[in-house]
Amino acid sequence: MAFFDLGSAKQKSTLKEYYDVIIIGGGPGGITAGIYAVQAGLKPLIIERALEGGQVNNTEKVENWPGFPSIGGIELAEKFAEHAREFDVEFLSAEVVNLELADDKKTVILDNGKKVSSKVVVISTGSNPRKLGVPGEKEFIGKGISYCATCDGHFFKDQHIAVIGGGNSALDETLFLTKIARKITIVQNLPKLTADRLLQQRVEATGKVDYIFNSVVEKIEGTDKVEKLILKNTQTGELSELEVSGAFIFIGLTPNTAFLKNKLKLNEYGYIVTDENMETEVPGVYAVGDVREKEVRQIVTAAADGAIAISHAARKYFDEN
Repeated sequence: MAFFDLGSAKQKSTLKEYYDVIIIGGGPGGITAGIYAVQAGLKPLIIERALEGGQVNNTEKVENWPGFPSIGGIELAEKFAEHAREFDVEFLSAEVVNLELADDKKTVILDNGKKVSSKVVVISTGSNPRKLGVPGEKEFIGKGISYCATCDGHFFKDQHIAVIGGGNSALDETLFLTKIARKITIVQNLPKLTADRLLQQRVEATGKVDYIFNSVVEKIEGTDKVEKLILKNTQTGELSELEVSGAFIFIGLTPNTAFLKNKLKLNEYGYIVTDENMETEVPGVYAVGDVREKEVRQIVTAAADGAIAISHAARKYFDEN
């Protein structure tokens, strides 16, 4: 058997040619799948291109993970990875660029040209923040435009900033930003917020937040950095200006499925279609977590997806064969 000697900043990994289960993505769903695979007597490999723990790293505080009334997102992500390593789950820092799923042996192709195969593949690639797609957005990323409050909030101490969006993610990030910014204006395209009522109450209690409803961002303007947003009222069409030092955009997520085009069945929004066992229409290929078509996308549901996928795969592809 051949071995490829690959390294990462966190762990030196000797990549084998074959694993029982290859898990693409090291978020809560992928890590849970890895732990359950070891418990089933299987040898898993988790391939993660960025931070182990996934989007959990971008959350300031998690309050709905059982056993922890409140825990920092980065801390929880670290605990996920530590748990997996205690179970001897192997991690590899790399990006998957293609899959070969034609036969019983699935082949995963990495960005360095290496290939690794398995009988079962679990896709847990999660999602990325959705972009506004308006003039100025791309030009001002890192110059006032951000999609992560915990990453970039400290740049806006005592300044007036905007938050685009009115759902749970938007208000959760707003709550964090109220500790830093002088004033925050939430811009929502609907006539009301859609976040949980408790979260709305916490934001309102800070006394730092104003709201502009029924409005969307038409353009982002500035010289070397963001200086103002051009807003359009969705009911009247009227344009207005909002002077801010920056804007944090939280309008939803886009699944990381570009590399799966023509490989797996995706819904109209790009999410992977699975059955109740997390299996796709390609036997032996599963999808878990935020990348999968489903109603609720939470850390706890991603973990449940990972457990279900491996439990089904172990019975169908290993116990019975």
